[in-house]
Amino acid sequence: MGNVVIAGAQWGDEGKGKIVDLFSERFDIVARYQGGHNAGHTVRIGEKTFVLKLIPSGILRPGKQAVIGNGLVIDPAALLAEIEALEAAGVDVAGQLRISNRAHVIFPFHRMMEKMSEDRPGRISIGTTSRGIGPCYEDKIARRGIRMADLLDPGRFSAQYDALAEEKEIIARALDIHERMDFAGIRARYETFAERLRPMVCDTALLLNRAMREGKRILFEGAQGTMLDIDHGTYPFVTSSSATAGGASTGTGVGPTRIQAVIGISKAYATRVGSGPFPTEARDALGDEIRRIGNEFGSVTGRPRRCGWFDVPLIRYTAMINGFDSIAMTKLDVLDSLERIPVCVAYKVGGREVEGMPASASEMEQIEPCYEYLPGWRTSTSGITSYEKLPRQAKDYLQYLEEATSVEIGCVSVGPERNQTIVAAGSRFEAALA
Repeated sequence: MGNVVIAGAQWGDEGKGKIVDLFSERFDIVARYQGGHNAGHTVRIGEKTFVLKLIPSGILRPGKQAVIGNGLVIDPAALLAEIEALEAAGVDVAGQLRISNRAHVIFPFHRMMEKMSEDRPGRISIGTTSRGIGPCYEDKIARRGIRMADLLDPGRFSAQYDALAEEKEIIARALDIHERMDFAGIRARYETFAERLRPMVCDTALLLNRAMREGKRILFEGAQGTMLDIDHGTYPFVTSSSATAGGASTGTGVGPTRIQAVIGISKAYATRVGSGPFPTEARDALGDEIRRIGNEFGSVTGRPRRCGWFDVPLIRYTAMINGFDSIAMTKLDVLDSLERIPVCVAYKVGGREVEGMPASASEMEQIEPCYEYLPGWRTSTSGITSYEKLPRQAKDYLQYLEEATSVEIGCVSVGPERNQTIVAAGSRFEAALA
């Protein structure tokens, strides 16, 4: 098949980095289409572990091109640190990476504004990473942002930066923020960043569309997950960008008719980082045990993830929003020791079963999950390489989830390594990535 989108089906952290890395060898280009350096994709290759925050996971495949699309917001200091770490590991970043000239730039005052916003009395805490991502997107939408193309133009950058910095200084004084910033020093530092990044910056929409005309295949990599999407997630406890499959078009400049398949990534249970509704959260010792076994700590922040159970209504919703052709189910092995496994099959609010996903966070907080319990398999799956060799109860669990969500489970991950992945023969997943 042609071009494929990989999108998170839950609240992020589903294992997209591993799936993208694993199958990027079948594509010519891997393009990231939204988010910032708050999203971390962890990839293990042998004894090496890579945590990628901005650069697509495909960069780890020699000869593959990686693209940072226009839908991202970029902290140049964070990007250069990531580049240096990859180069130290022997990755040819300069030869493989291209950055959109339309991507917006994060500055230190964006971090200051986000921290101020999160700490303001009376404001609902969203639980952001305070990396300036939200305020940068705010400037983008308000049409006062600075893009990579501006950063690379010394005359234009100086004028735009001074105007934006002056505005932030006025806001800081008005809000009685006493954090002093060396605005002139920041401008000089960013001018240095610009020269280091200049060789990799280009019109990536033109690059991608030209590549498709030449018959090359593109794998589009999303960050976070559908339930953190600015429009369709648990608003306001969401990210600031379009984390759904639709964001692949707006975030790269590739028309939707050029995308042939959408693959959702879901854990065999559920996790969430930060504040906000989480209907199936397990606030008990078993939830703590899942966190321990699954090493459920943020790859970027180290924050412990909230853990819970597979949510059928949620996956039905995210499958509808994204149009999933197939799902890759990750971390099945984390459930290996459980005697029985809860699965949420319906939502009730006020004693009534609800259809669809409630739009307001307050209504979502009132959800009463309805559970069914499936028998566990009580044996290790981590060394299994074919679907047929999975324990019967594990296959029953997967079949139950497939039937309940009405979405094919075409791939199962039973560990962090590349070879700990099972693709169902004859599945739409296999066809999409063939």
